[in-house]
Amino acid sequence: QVRVVESGGGLVQPGGSLRLSCAASGSIFSIPVMGWYRQAPGKQRELVAVIRSGGTPNYRDSVKGRFTISRDNAKNLVYLQMNSLKFEDTAVYYCYAVAASSPGMGLVEYWGQGTQVTVSS
Repeated sequence: QVRVVESGGGLVQPGGSLRLSCAASGSIFSIPVMGWYRQAPGKQRELVAVIRSGGTPNYRDSVKGRFTISRDNAKNLVYLQMNSLKFEDTAVYYCYAVAASSPGMGLVEYWGQGTQVTVSS
């Protein structure tokens, strides 16, 4: 079993910055994909950024140039650096990992419990 835990959310003023962290732990053979989703009140969950091991990150258009996703493959960590935050970035941010627990096992999605990011003046 794989456990995914986020940290780093909070309250920030417009234009400010936050850094989210996410750690995957447990029985892990490989994690080809890690990423971040978010869900604002009354809206569907949406992909924010995704990064593959050794691959190029991908972002949703509204965060390009402001958010940066990175990962530490050796430690099974993924980060989301969020700069120039806007009111519309307010949401619960979820980390996810697509992982295999052992060789020959299929890939499974694992989700964190979410961390609140609130952008308010």
